Amino acid sequence: MEFHLSRDWTEGSGAPLAGPPGSGRAPDLNGESFQRPAYRAQQDTYAALDLGTNNCRLLIARPTYDAFRIIDAFSRIVRLGEGLGSSGRLGEAAIVRTLGALAVCRDKMRAKGVTRARLIATEACRAAENGGEFLARVTDELGVDLEIVDRETEAHLAAAGCAALADKDARSLVLFDIGGGSTEIVWLASGENGASLRDRVRVWASLQMGVVTLAEKFGGHDVDFAAFEAMVAHVGAALAPFVEKTAGESRCDRFHLLGTSGTVTTLAGVHLGLLRYDRRRVDGLWMSDVEIEGTVNMLRGMSYEQRAANGCIGHERADLVLAGCAILEAIRRAFPSQRVRIADRGLREGILVQLMSADGVWRHDPVREIAP
Repeated sequence: MEFHLSRDWTEGSGAPLAGPPGSGRAPDLNGESFQRPAYRAQQDTYAALDLGTNNCRLLIARPTYDAFRIIDAFSRIVRLGEGLGSSGRLGEAAIVRTLGALAVCRDKMRAKGVTRARLIATEACRAAENGGEFLARVTDELGVDLEIVDRETEAHLAAAGCAALADKDARSLVLFDIGGGSTEIVWLASGENGASLRDRVRVWASLQMGVVTLAEKFGGHDVDFAAFEAMVAHVGAALAPFVEKTAGESRCDRFHLLGTSGTVTTLAGVHLGLLRYDRRRVDGLWMSDVEIEGTVNMLRGMSYEQRAANGCIGHERADLVLAGCAILEAIRRAFPSQRVRIADRGLREGILVQLMSADGVWRHDPVREIAP
């Protein structure tokens, strides 16, 4: 799998790339550190790991002339944030599941000879009382150093990972990433006149709610009309400050939504009638407002057992998908749009691009188009 780059992808968000803040250093998987040089040969191997509230995901890639090629990937639902909303702590069962997934990631990085990596943890570790203890345990037991990123960095990484899928003729759009424990949302202006990605991010917000926390609060197995509307209203209230801040932003008739998350990719797979999820058919797909509405209503009409039996949902997501649909519905009501573009990419791709850009691997001025 190969990603081709747009200008947006080759401009960092300004966040630290790896290692301790201000160190300019990146972790070496053999336990040492090395100084980031001004330029790196293209044969280096890069890794990006995103440990969220629900998933543990890894990408390993090597840069090409104007892109990067994925040479290995891993994704596992771990539900690290299970019960976090009520207890305030990461539970032992969730920690053990996550350590198992991280061990797989470590072994894959070693096997592929990764030389540059950024390994991040997001909302579950940010919010948990024992988040720091968990990271220390990961280091002690696995020799893997995770970095807890703040909400602004997470929003900018999401933008860096999928902004290239924005309609280039749109004056602006709303980009969102529905996670397990938080939802990042960005008002993204056009890239005209060579605007950097950081300048294009006009407003951002991180809602401290995601599919796991919402499902635990309102229920995820049997979701009737009242429960669904209660979730939408709950998200809408949290979204209100972002709506107010963006009220004066410019938009045109090509304004659209751009979503990256398991929620929107699941909706796309169900809409396409896929027996099994196929990223090649989903990433970059345009769905009309009518198609989104119809697919959400289809899922709302399914029982838990029917959702679990769907090849694009499965048992691991069957109790979470309607919570994700409620978050999407709140965003759609706040920002009406005739179309939504689906992105099966995000934080990990944003990390890879920032690492490779910092190393100067595309200093020759790469191609600025991306093929979904």
